[in-house]
Amino acid sequence: MKPLDIILTSVCAALYAALGYLTYLGIFTPAIGIVRFWPVVIIPAIFAVLFKPSIGGLGAAIGIFLSDLIIHGNALLSLTVGVPANFICFYLIGLLSKRKFSWMETVAASIILFLFPTLIVSILYLFKLISFEVTLIFIIVTVLSCLILLLFSRFKAEWRSYSLACFSGLTIGSLIIGFGVWSFSQFLVLPQSAGGGYKMPIYASLIWFIWTFLTEIPFLLILGPPILSIAYKIFPSLRSVKAK
Repeated sequence: MKPLDIILTSVCAALYAALGYLTYLGIFTPAIGIVRFWPVVIIPAIFAVLFKPSIGGLGAAIGIFLSDLIIHGNALLSLTVGVPANFICFYLIGLLSKRKFSWMETVAASIILFLFPTLIVSILYLFKLISFEVTLIFIIVTVLSCLILLLFSRFKAEWRSYSLACFSGLTIGSLIIGFGVWSFSQFLVLPQSAGGGYKMPIYASLIWFIWTFLTEIPFLLILGPPILSIAYKIFPSLRSVKAK
């Protein structure tokens, strides 16, 4: 890596770790009922899109590892689940944001964005695995995220690639977390700050997946475009690819 890349990665990691810990403490955490959201997710996404996918990915991986050590202290859980999930998620966001997507691809992604989480949330509620309050909040978040994705892609075509990149990257990252934490629990006891438990049932992976995805996707879709717009106005050279 070039010296500048190392510096940017370090800054990304430091911000993600510090603000992530403060978010865990509840300082930067917007909450609706018992559902706490995770706005700090926007930091590595911005670094991945503005600079390089590797900068955002590595910054997120290092940052989550540092904050995990402070929050629950289980380095093995972080290295096997949190680190790869964050790296892949934000690397994909940076990578896919540079590609072009058609309007029909956006519509297809929006349908998946609406149906997939809604189906999972509904199943979890029907089996009484989550409360009605949580179900309602998650369905509202799903609908709003879907509308934001469609509106931005239709009327602000330059953000089409970014929106789809966030949807794709976060889906993969959330799946890794969901099934990764579940797999970890089959062999070792989870730390209390991660929910605790040992040999958790398979449906727990769906809860972790949907919880991660729906508490982060709104901030990627809402905060990303205005922050990136300001950055591009100040540093026009950072805009390498324009969406069609």
